[in-house]
Amino acid sequence: MTPRAADRARYDRATAHLDAPVAIVDLEAFDANADDLVRRAAGKPIRVASKSVRCRALLERVLARPGFAGIMSFTLAESLWLARAGFEDVLLAYPSADRTAFAELTSDPKLAGAVTVMVDDVAQLDLVDRAREREDLEVRVCLELDTSLQLFGGRVRVGARRSPLRTPAQLAELARSVARRPGFRLVGLMAYEGHVAGVGDAVAGRPVRSRAIRLMQSAARKELSARRAEVVRAVRAVAPDLEFVNGGGTGSVQHTAAEAAVTEIAAGSGLYVPRLFDNYTSFSGRPAALFAQPVVRRPGVGVVTVLGGGYPASGAPGADRLPVPYLPEGLRYDAQEGAGEVQTPLLGSAADDLLIGDKVWFRHAKAGELCERFEELLLVEGDRVTAAVPTYRGEGRTFL
Repeated sequence: MTPRAADRARYDRATAHLDAPVAIVDLEAFDANADDLVRRAAGKPIRVASKSVRCRALLERVLARPGFAGIMSFTLAESLWLARAGFEDVLLAYPSADRTAFAELTSDPKLAGAVTVMVDDVAQLDLVDRAREREDLEVRVCLELDTSLQLFGGRVRVGARRSPLRTPAQLAELARSVARRPGFRLVGLMAYEGHVAGVGDAVAGRPVRSRAIRLMQSAARKELSARRAEVVRAVRAVAPDLEFVNGGGTGSVQHTAAEAAVTEIAAGSGLYVPRLFDNYTSFSGRPAALFAQPVVRRPGVGVVTVLGGGYPASGAPGADRLPVPYLPEGLRYDAQEGAGEVQTPLLGSAADDLLIGDKVWFRHAKAGELCERFEELLLVEGDRVTAAVPTYRGEGRTFL
């Protein structure tokens, strides 16, 4: 029996008393992935990206482990909710225009002390001030550096379009604006190199593309390491008490941790290891989060149909954004139908061994987005479900 077949047998036994659809997290794999992230971070703390987990119970579990400290959230409303729940260090990774949430943040000393907001423009400071409830509460601020690799005088850009702040002078100028402004305190700097951390460099069946990606990422790491160090020096000259410099992501943990200027690493997807993280030479993890759909039809030889399953991930549309049929091995989508809203045909010889009511296990393309489809995650240890914990959706929270 292959390791994957053994996992399928365990998951089927653990959920035999439950009807699909169901979503599970294999705690042994989850904890092993957490250990691997800590190993790669080489002593620097890991701030957990909540968008990649979206389950308070699992955020609490990983933050209780040595090597993890703090949360990187994705909306201000989520940040306030987590802070009220007892999480004491929440960094909002994206700028917000939520005036109601800013009013709440600036009316409560506990929230103001626990949440750090992201800024890359003075207009965002203006928005906070217009919503401000109390003048005596300081808002904790983090600046974001654009990490993109720009070639040929900026005519070629590789990387996400995020912050407009790219040079040490630009970051220092905004740092001075924050320092001069009553009611704000600059505490951090963030730089997320998604074109390194979030792009696999060993694409199956694409050796030339994979080589090109590795060359790009090598150049990007070198350029960013030097520029990030310069930016940190420039910002610290304005704010010598800067508390943290955050960088990295699941795919670049060890590379970013090696930079002296970086004080902490961000990661989250590496806990669940969705399918987009299969194509890396820098690390390998164990798939920990899966969902099962039931077989409801057998249209013919080599074909079964499962209920639902059309859970595409965000990003540029493509086949890599679809969940992948994972267990049993050897199933694939029908190219004419793909993953459907209410039914999904699956082809392959493995289909002939599946009966009506059997489960087919899938892996989502991304990590936390799976939780937007399920109200709870079943926690599996060995071949038993030991707990059922609510996702954000299960707690009535849909922040985006």
